[in-house]
Amino acid sequence: MFSKAKTPPAHNGRIDTAPTKSVPSIISADLSITGDLVSQGEIQVDGTIEGDIECRSLVIGVNGSVTGEVTADDVRIHGSVSGQVRAKSVYLASTSHMVGDIIHESLAIEPGAFMEGHCRRLQDVSTTTANLRLADDAKDKTDEDKEPAKIA
Repeated sequence: MFSKAKTPPAHNGRIDTAPTKSVPSIISADLSITGDLVSQGEIQVDGTIEGDIECRSLVIGVNGSVTGEVTADDVRIHGSVSGQVRAKSVYLASTSHMVGDIIHESLAIEPGAFMEGHCRRLQDVSTTTANLRLADDAKDKTDEDKEPAKIA
C-alpha cells in the first residue's frame, strides 16, 4: 500500500496541464469608468460603469452600477443595471435593481429583486458572445500564421 516500489505514472514525454482559470478583472467601489469594457474573461463591478460591457462572465456587486448594454455568457446582478442585458444565464439577486430588457436562455430572479422591462427567452443566445469567439479565432489564426522559432 505505501511501498516505495510503485513509480509515478508516465507522461509519455508530455505534461498534462488543466486549463487555468483566469483572475477576474475587478472594478473597485471607488472607481468610476466612462467607456466600453471588453474582456475575454470575468469582470466584477463594484464601482460605476457608464458604457457597454462585453465579456464571458459579469458579476455586479451590491454597490456596483452599470449604465449601458451588457453582453455575456453569464451575468449575476446584485447591484443596479440600466440598459439591455443579453446573456445565456442571468441571475437577479434580491438586492438587484434592473431597468431594461433581458434577453436570455436561463433567468433566475430572487424574491425582492426589482425588475422593470421585458424578459425574452431565446432558444440559442450563442450569438451573445460571437464577437468574443471570433476575436479568439482571429487571434489563434494569426498565431498559426507565425513561423515557429527554429533552434539551431
